[in-house]
Amino acid sequence: MDSSILNTVDLSKTYRTNDLVVRAVSKVSLQVHPGEFIALVGPSGSGKTTMLAMLATLLESTEGHIYIDGKSFENMNQNQRAKFRRQKIGFTFQDNNLVPYLTAIENVELMLRLNHIYTPPQAKRAKDLLLRLGLDEQLHSLPSQLSKGQQQRVAIARSLIHDPRVVLADEPTASLDTQRAKQVVQIFADLIHEEKRAGIMVTHDLRMCKYVDKVIQMVDGSINRIIDDQSDIDVLAGTSEFDKLSTPAIR
Repeated sequence: MDSSILNTVDLSKTYRTNDLVVRAVSKVSLQVHPGEFIALVGPSGSGKTTMLAMLATLLESTEGHIYIDGKSFENMNQNQRAKFRRQKIGFTFQDNNLVPYLTAIENVELMLRLNHIYTPPQAKRAKDLLLRLGLDEQLHSLPSQLSKGQQQRVAIARSLIHDPRVVLADEPTASLDTQRAKQVVQIFADLIHEEKRAGIMVTHDLRMCKYVDKVIQMVDGSINRIIDDQSDIDVLAGTSEFDKLSTPAIR
């Protein structure tokens, strides 16, 4: 029996403009299991951000299937899909998308309120998440009073607070210095492992691959390489070019 939380089968996205056909994602099949954290990497234009948007139900696929906890949302209407996304998926955007008139802790608690699960224990968890991310002095600060890195950490806490089954992150360390980036991804990985979520992170910073369980490299919209051996992942995290990885695990 398949134990995966997230499962895609031949997932594709095609754009058509006049006579031009661009296949942004082509027949991608992958599985993510409870407590598994995956890095999705590749050059610009490889399809990884398009892939992430489809997994987040923010973009409709052209072909193929996506299942979360064995349930497909392909036949859901917009309201059903929005509810499913709100309950089952946590997403961290590059630009954070924080509500400007809410404080850091209010931004995190917002997901609890939207899902009608705001309780004292959940409110405490919101505070604890922010403390764990090093924001103990910024709990009641507005986004405009936070640095870009602090805003990103609030967004990460918000993506985890409502107990989602799938956690997706688009370049979560883009606004962080190296030391803070490593700390944040380590915490992100720990929470995914501890809480048995399925996590996928798109990143250009190969050093962040050190904290994941599997690396999937995309090229021209397709999976080119899957690296799941820890020694190979460690080598990848220590280099800046995929071509320097000597013994990739290819599937």
